[in-house]
Amino acid sequence: MQTSFTLAQLADPDIADTDKILRACVHCGFCTATCPTYVLLGDELDSPRGRIYLIKEMFENERPATREVAKHIDRCLSCLACMTTCPAGVHYMHLVDHAREHIEATYRRPLPQAFMRNLLAWVLPDLTRFRVAMVAGLLGKPFAPIFALLGLKRVAAMLRLAPAKLPAAPADRLGKVYPATGKQRGRVALLAGCINPVLSPSTLDATIRILNRHGIEVVVAAGEGCCGSLVHHMGREDQALAQARNNIEAWTRELANGLDAIIVTVSGCGTTIKDYGFMLRTDPVYADKAARISALALDVSEYLARLDLRPNQAAQFQVPLTVAYHSACSLQHGQKIVREPKALLSKLGFVVKDVPEGHLCCGSAGTYNIMQPEIAARLRQRKIANIQLTQPDVVAAGNIGCITQLSTGSSLPVVHTVELLDWATGGPLPEPLRNLKPAQQGAGRAAHAGSGTKR
Repeated sequence: MQTSFTLAQLADPDIADTDKILRACVHCGFCTATCPTYVLLGDELDSPRGRIYLIKEMFENERPATREVAKHIDRCLSCLACMTTCPAGVHYMHLVDHAREHIEATYRRPLPQAFMRNLLAWVLPDLTRFRVAMVAGLLGKPFAPIFALLGLKRVAAMLRLAPAKLPAAPADRLGKVYPATGKQRGRVALLAGCINPVLSPSTLDATIRILNRHGIEVVVAAGEGCCGSLVHHMGREDQALAQARNNIEAWTRELANGLDAIIVTVSGCGTTIKDYGFMLRTDPVYADKAARISALALDVSEYLARLDLRPNQAAQFQVPLTVAYHSACSLQHGQKIVREPKALLSKLGFVVKDVPEGHLCCGSAGTYNIMQPEIAARLRQRKIANIQLTQPDVVAAGNIGCITQLSTGSSLPVVHTVELLDWATGGPLPEPLRNLKPAQQGAGRAAHAGSGTKR
């Protein structure tokens, strides 16, 4: 694609990077076939190629974002399926992130929309606020249809996503070390983050157990918190970078004691942490530290694939469970991790089924299922219909957003991949599977609770 930025514009490193990305695009349109919004809506401006034209015109002409530009960029899920499909290697992720930052700085949103975005950015990254919001959501959940009838579709969507039971108080993991069982073979930091401790503490517990069981010491760094992903995709770059710097400092302190990796169990967070090096590339204080942290970040499935995981012979399935593996967009497209989760599940005795149209997003995408509830609902229905074609006993996914989205619209149990792996290697039965028939559960599964010591 030909661009016409001036030399003065190209002096801005963000514009210079945007120019390189735009020039890589060859207008082929392959991206339209795998873009969820284009597949659903059929509007060229809701395809990656159409959005690229909008972004190019906006930046070249140094224009504030318009309502039309904001509408089509907001509809982008950042699923990054277009990057998997693109034969020219267009780095659409960095392009749309830059556009969102510009929209946030130059476009005045309608008051209800601005209020909801500000509320989400204030609540979600904070553990205490988020738990309070989940309690409020539980109380308001029965009123979701009323809010929908009143036209408050985002409020209704938020209430539908709230858990059906009171979330447990988040465990105090910060600053704790979970020692390896037996001979220590490695040491890793685990991101607890902001959403998992409230919505899915069992995922963190399972990760600690399976790593400890295989000789890996786990530390949850004191001071770590939200990775910045949620606000980064809202264009709130100052807030995102502040959260990134906070985590970089927390993990850099742990490097003095040795770290083999930084383990991430939420694939959306993992994609952002692996991009810290780019996000802070122009920061003279943090550029090198950010690059080092990004290089250490691994999805939990990546790290477990390096270990010699073996099934617990005393706790094998009497009937092998059929697992529909939902490949989260941030894992398959953002991090290019496709083989490892399925290979681990197969190795440990599960029958793994690929989901038809597995490249298409489920509609979660961070806060997308709240801010764009109608599109998100259509994508969820399509995804669940495809999952049901595999006739699974359980659905496995590597991202809490996907797990929440799919659990909202399906009676099938949906669990994190690592919880199944933990169970198969001697851990407890994941709670969503406790209604399975005894023949499917197997016998003799013992819980191995991690025992942390406070620093």
